[in-house]
Amino acid sequence: MGFCPIMTSNVIDRDHYRILYAGDDMQTRIKEYRARRSLTQEDLARAVGVRRETIVFLEQGKYNPSLKLAHDVARTLDATIEDLFIFEDDLTSPAPHEVLID
Repeated sequence: MGFCPIMTSNVIDRDHYRILYAGDDMQTRIKEYRARRSLTQEDLARAVGVRRETIVFLEQGKYNPSLKLAHDVARTLDATIEDLFIFEDDLTSPAPHEVLID
């Protein structure tokens, strides 16, 4: 019988796994670019169709956006996705997934 922690919810804490592997060390420059355009968080949120709280979490690096949202934010701020979202060098390659086979 095989074991895969990604698919076995009762073996690992999903939030812990998300934090370890989904890029919790992300930083953004959204606030900097938003300030350059004299936009409030509310202005940016309205322009991309999300709530202000979503922009707050994006700026704090606590929310990994969908590709569409990242694109919309970048386009609104006249930047590229790479300009706005910075990931720590420690996470340049994904950690190997553990698979145990009996």
